[in-house]
Formats: sequence, C-alpha cells, structure tokens
Amino acid sequence: MIDTHSHLFAEEFKDDLEDCILRCKENNVKKIMLVGFSDETNLKAQELSKKYDIFYPTAGVHPEECDSTYLDKFNRLVEFIKNNKVYAIGECGLDYYWDTTYKEEQKILFRLQCELAIKNDLPIIVHSREAHQDTFDIIKAFNGKLKGVMHCYGGSLELAKEYVKLGFYISLGGPLTFKNAKEPKRVCEGIDINHLLVETDCPYLAPTPNRGKRNESSYVKYVLEEMAKIKNITVDECDKITTNNAINLFKIYVENN
Repeated sequence: MIDTHSHLFAEEFKDDLEDCILRCKENNVKKIMLVGFSDETNLKAQELSKKYDIFYPTAGVHPEECDSTYLDKFNRLVEFIKNNKVYAIGECGLDYYWDTTYKEEQKILFRLQCELAIKNDLPIIVHSREAHQDTFDIIKAFNGKLKGVMHCYGGSLELAKEYVKLGFYISLGGPLTFKNAKEPKRVCEGIDINHLLVETDCPYLAPTPNRGKRNESSYVKYVLEEMAKIKNITVDECDKITTNNAINLFKIYVENN
C-alpha cells in the first residue's frame, strides 16, 4: 500500500512518529507521500524524508496560506524546489469554505503552481473545498498538459469523470468508509480503479473504525478494504492496482509492490 497523502510531520505525531512508521511497516504500507503545504511544512517533509526512507516529499502552498504576500510565498516555493527533490507540487488548490477574502488571489496562486508543475514535469496534488467548478475550470484550461490527483475527493461522480478525461487520478480517504458517505462510495463505484488512489490525509479524517480519533498512515488499509468491497475485488488486487497507480503518477520506486 501507498498512502498518497499524509502529514506525519504534524504536531500530533511529535511523541510517537517512529511508532507510527513501525505500524505502517507492520500493515504493509510501503511508502508514504509526505505532503507539504507551506514554507514550514515543505521543509519538514524534506527533512523527514531524508531521515526515513518510507517518505516521499512534496512541496506546495495551500489555499489557506493565501494572503497579501502570496506571490512571495510562491517565489519561495520556486526556489525551494530548485534546491530540493520533490515528487509533486502541492498540496495546492482552492478553498472557499473558511474565507473568501483572497478568492481571486487563490486562483492566481493555484494557476502559478499548475504552471510550475508542468515546467518541472511533476504531478500536482489538488485540494478543492467548496470550489469545485473554479478548480475544474483552472485545470481544464491547461488542455491536458497537467497531470495530478484530486486529493480526498469530495465532488460528484460526474465531475470526477471529467477529471479522469483530463488524465487525473481520484484519491479517496477516510470518508469512503463512513456509513452515510453516499457520494464517495458512488465515486468509487463509478470510476475505473485504474484511476483511483487511496490516502489518509492524516492526522485528519480517520476512517471507520477510528473515526473521530487521530488519523495515521497505517489506517489507509481501512480505505483500501472499503474500496475493494465496493469494487467487488480482493484486497490484494485492489492494493496492487492502486499501488501501481501511485507509482506511475509520482514516479517512485517500491520494491516488491
């Protein structure tokens, strides 16, 4: 298994990170995409990836980081990826849930990171909350030149199909396991498994049976098990396909995948 979206550098793991990594290995989680979203977290992802070979770092500027200094933050990201190995640009995207003060700036910042991903031949990790149409319109405007993943996808099946047409993967996390999560299950059922990924987004959105608790990367197995159930295939088959999907997108190497 590959957890394609994790924030194991978060404060919530400061006391037991190595135990979390051990649980990953015990549960066949081979690799973890360690997703940065700010100056601080981009650096943390880089540092932890040098210390533990289970991690693959990314770097980006999250829409919630967007303020009047957004261009400075973007320029620092450009310099950061010049000097550090990353496997994707992001987490980035649009988020209108909490605050729309910098809505137009968010769009500019997202476009800039899309262009950066194309320039560096990297996939992009997209966050979209309460901004489904704007997110799609920006990605579509790149006419298939952009590759990436819709992280912890929360949109409709119909829109997910449009993203797949553009060459994007759809990543599903803990909400897939929630009893009342009709749309994620519908998305899972309706999208070809060759375009699906699994993730945790830890420490957030812990899957059933740990809903409401701190999430961690070893819990990605519960997402995989639910996906296999919905797809009516074995867990091993689901694991093999989604792992290969992640390897192909992020260009990583996993021994005996």
